[in-house]
Amino acid sequence: QLQLVESGGGLVQPGGSLTLSCAASGFTLDGYIIGWFRQAPGKEREGVSCISTGGGIKYYADSVKGRFTISRDNAKNTVSLQMNNLKPEDTATYYCAAARRDVQTMCVAIRVNYWGQGTQVTVSS
Repeated sequence: QLQLVESGGGLVQPGGSLTLSCAASGFTLDGYIIGWFRQAPGKEREGVSCISTGGGIKYYADSVKGRFTISRDNAKNTVSLQMNNLKPEDTATYYCAAARRDVQTMCVAIRVNYWGQGTQVTVSS
């Protein structure tokens, strides 16, 4: 069974940091572009950041550029999203996803083959 499992969400104060992790089971991530998406209540799901199979191409939404960093460790079959200087508007459920497409298509058009279950991130004082 192919699964993506997110971890690392939680409650953090504005200006704080969190690191989300995405682990795969049942398949290896190295053949897939991996992305992080988020969805806040009442809003559409949006692409936050995506990374190519080798890690050399990365996409960031304008709202997170300079604050979030995506990375992958194919040997450990994991992808991480380091989130710094978090803002209340970053509050959302964050989803890990895998796709066999290009980074731009995956993150902007949200063309995905597999989704994780999501992890909640709440930024509040």
